[in-house]
Amino acid sequence: MDSWLDMLRSHYNWCLADRINNYNQQFIQGEYCDLRTKSIVYPLTCCVVKGGATGEPYKKDGGKRNAGTIQDAALTELKQARPWYKTIESTVLQSNVARLNTAYQNFFVGVACAERIGRGFPKFKNRSNFRSFEYKPGRVKIDGSKVYLPSIGWMRFYNSRPIPDGFVIKSVTIRRKADCWFMSVRIEDKSIPEIPVRDISDIKTVVGIDLGLTKLVHCSDGSQIDNPRFATNKKTKRTLKIRQRRLSRSKKGSKNKKKQVTKVASLHNKITNRRSAYLWQTANKIVSKADAIAIEELNIKGMVKRCKPKRCEETGRFLSNGQAAKRGLNRSILDASWGDLISKIEYLAAKLGKIVLKVNPQHTSQTCSACGCIDSHNRDREKFICVDCGYFAHADLQAAINIKNRAIKQYGLKIEKLFKKVLRDSEEPKQLTLFETPTLEVTSGKRRQHAASNGKRRVPGNLAVQLDLFF
Repeated sequence: MDSWLDMLRSHYNWCLADRINNYNQQFIQGEYCDLRTKSIVYPLTCCVVKGGATGEPYKKDGGKRNAGTIQDAALTELKQARPWYKTIESTVLQSNVARLNTAYQNFFVGVACAERIGRGFPKFKNRSNFRSFEYKPGRVKIDGSKVYLPSIGWMRFYNSRPIPDGFVIKSVTIRRKADCWFMSVRIEDKSIPEIPVRDISDIKTVVGIDLGLTKLVHCSDGSQIDNPRFATNKKTKRTLKIRQRRLSRSKKGSKNKKKQVTKVASLHNKITNRRSAYLWQTANKIVSKADAIAIEELNIKGMVKRCKPKRCEETGRFLSNGQAAKRGLNRSILDASWGDLISKIEYLAAKLGKIVLKVNPQHTSQTCSACGCIDSHNRDREKFICVDCGYFAHADLQAAINIKNRAIKQYGLKIEKLFKKVLRDSEEPKQLTLFETPTLEVTSGKRRQHAASNGKRRVPGNLAVQLDLFF
């Protein structure tokens, strides 16, 4: 599987370079000298396929192929020219070309969108960012704790999630993380109906959440969720520091260097797994609270951005810009992984038919929920004291309440007010007149009998019968 990753990465990079070269020859470059052949190359005067690739541009029926189908059809020539590619299963090579097609589609979607939302132009892969390959549907077989991977054979694996009855395996992705291999199985059952999307008018309850660092989440109902700090706690920081120091001192290209790289990668993988599991649990708790979840629409990428450099006009030297102090804050924000938590909340909400409402985060922690006063002096770190009405509360809890109220107002929600359940209704106490002696019958509605009077044992000093005034 390691050798497969190396060959697939080389094939992916060759296909990307081939498409770039064909585009440059057709639309950009003029006459130039090829460094490999040392000959003059002329641009194509007539392009058969716009944005094509090296290969046969026509189908058997006479139609034209696009760049993806051209490179897909050239896989047979690849195996003849380089026989070691025959060891790779054919559908895996086809999925590798489809992976490049998806990268191009994501790029063009971002270019066509007015907001420029995309993943950028496809990049060449290296060993750190190309660590998986995919089998197409119907190729992989799973039998208990054994799996059959075509061209590899039967292998044992830890079956952490057995496939339920009625589901069909669609595709299988083999992925390498640190020193371990993982298998992601995508399954489908068409008999299960789709979850209906709830209308905003059907929302009866809303919970607002404020993301923080001291506490990971503050909810508008008063509950809190701790922030374990998986990567920035004292023990993990020391362990990571020791392993990175040993890695930097090892000789380049040695076996010990590879061992130290594996140890550092395994520690990062362990931190990632623990954080991911905790965020799934946290998202499940939040989604189960109400019909809708109100969160802030945060620009996390801008929050962890480096400070702009300051330069002295007289000397030309760079001045202190506060980046050293902000570095610890950036690490804490990235360790909390707010963006990952929000995506998990959105996933579980869609799975349960609930809605995630995003609001503007401006002044949520400086606004008083009692009188609506907005002032920067209202908040002092974790304390919130309104300078206008004197209302005080926890600052993050106050922000969660403001997020909830802002979502209700912005989306026009009609929320049901929840009342506390009463165990039993008590009778109205009788109004006593002057000189009237309170008896057991009069005070039975508002008075609770002692538990000892109902049992067989009598406690000394507690009479079972209520005495009158002159008894």
